[in-house]
Amino acid sequence: MILPSVRDPRLVTIRRGGLLTDDDHRALALWSADCAEHVLSLFERERAADTRPRVAIAAVRSWATGSMSMMDSRACGGHAMGAARDLMGAARFAAYSAGQAACVAHVPEHDLGAAAYAIKAVMSAAGPTVDPAEVRLAERDRQLAQLPTHLRELVTEDQARRNSICWNVFDS
Repeated sequence: MILPSVRDPRLVTIRRGGLLTDDDHRALALWSADCAEHVLSLFERERAADTRPRVAIAAVRSWATGSMSMMDSRACGGHAMGAARDLMGAARFAAYSAGQAACVAHVPEHDLGAAAYAIKAVMSAAGPTVDPAEVRLAERDRQLAQLPTHLRELVTEDQARRNSICWNVFDS
C-alpha cells in the first residue's frame, strides 16, 4: 500500500477540500506517466502482446488533456495492475507502475506509486554486478529532473514522508 493513512492537503485537489490545483494534478499525472513509460519496455519484453500497461499510460495522458474521464483512466490502471499479478521482478513492477500512473487521475498521491514501482523495476532489471543503490538513486534523480520545477519540493517532501511505505526507494 503506497497511500498514507493521513492525507497531505497539498496533494488533495481543491474540489475535494485540499490545496492541489487542477493544473498541478494534471502535471503530477503526466510525470507519473513518464515514470511508468520509462520502464514499460521491461514489461513488454515479457508480455509483448499485453497492451494493458501501455493503454494505462495513454489513459492518464488522455485524462490530463481532458479527453478521458477520471473513472476510465482509473479503470485502465486497474487493468494494468491485473497484468502484473502473475509476473515477477521487473516486468511486474513496470506493470504496477503503469497502473499506479493511471490511478493518479483519481488520487494524486498515486504519483509516488508510479515512481516507486518504476524504481523497483530498474533495480530488479539491473544485473548482479551493478550496485542496487546506484541504480535506485540514478532512477530517482532522473524522475525528479522530469518534474516541473514548482512541484519538486512538494514531491521530495512527500517522498520523505512516505518513503517507508514505498519500500524506502527514495532514500538518499
